[in-house]
Amino acid sequence: MTRNPSTVADQPAAVFAHRHLLGIEGLTPPEIVALLDLAEEAVDVSRQVEKKKSVLRGRTQINLFFEASTRTQSSFELAGKRLGADVMNMSVGSSSVKKGETLIDTAMTLNAMNPDILVVRHHAAGAVHLLAQKVGCSVINAGDGAHEHPTQALLDALTIRRHKGSFNELIVAICGDILHSRVARSNILLLNALGARVRCIGPSTLLPKALDRLGVEIFTDMKAGLADADIVMMLRLQRERMDGSFVPSVREYFHFFGLDQEKLDYAKPDALVMHPGPMNRGVEIDSAVADGAQSLIREQVEMGVAVRMAVLEALASHLPNQPSFA
Repeated sequence: MTRNPSTVADQPAAVFAHRHLLGIEGLTPPEIVALLDLAEEAVDVSRQVEKKKSVLRGRTQINLFFEASTRTQSSFELAGKRLGADVMNMSVGSSSVKKGETLIDTAMTLNAMNPDILVVRHHAAGAVHLLAQKVGCSVINAGDGAHEHPTQALLDALTIRRHKGSFNELIVAICGDILHSRVARSNILLLNALGARVRCIGPSTLLPKALDRLGVEIFTDMKAGLADADIVMMLRLQRERMDGSFVPSVREYFHFFGLDQEKLDYAKPDALVMHPGPMNRGVEIDSAVADGAQSLIREQVEMGVAVRMAVLEALASHLPNQPSFA
């Protein structure tokens, strides 16, 4: 998917008019599509021998991760470097935060370094929004608590679009730990905005009480929920976020809600399988399915770099060309 080269530099600024990317909520369908179109170009760049662009040359990008995430952090780092940015990964585990520094103190310290883009992952919902109010640079939400993970939803959408074309009336079944999943929330918002039909499947203990308000169909049975599905999106069982017992046992969870070939056969014959990673094989998904012909899981990783390049490039269009001093 290519566009007129003369309009490439102008389109992100014209269509994506935001200083930050804090969530899918608040984005219009044209803004989402603009990011996906820009990501298509980034896929082409990433598959070339020379993978460099100069969009962020001279700019500083800080990846501030309060939660460990090798996949997301490394893809943001790679995306920034491919666009020419100077990228710094801040290790929170050995930082002043561990010594009692507050989130606001951290924001003020980072702001004094005059970064251009701050990529933040935090265990508390709303923390990234708070940081965005305290710093002078652009902020990207790389996951905040159980709230949102916008770039994951965008990369999932890009992966789906490359295989299915249109989202209109596409049936996407999101299965598993919906309650603790920021990936699920961002995907629901994005897929609904683009015209897909979204189903959420899981045990009642892992389904949020107000889930129906997000405009999804709710199922507690995999056979019924997967019937005629075009996309089966499995979620990681997030035991580190669980306070108490939400499932009787891992073995029982896999028996009823883990994706194996028998359950996948309930979906359409050409249904495609996705997982945001990291996977717990034998818990959410069987290895034969994860590595099978219908799986898009490896492609999702490639699309992750492309989408993050697209987001960085879109935000670069709104970065000031003159330094600002407090």
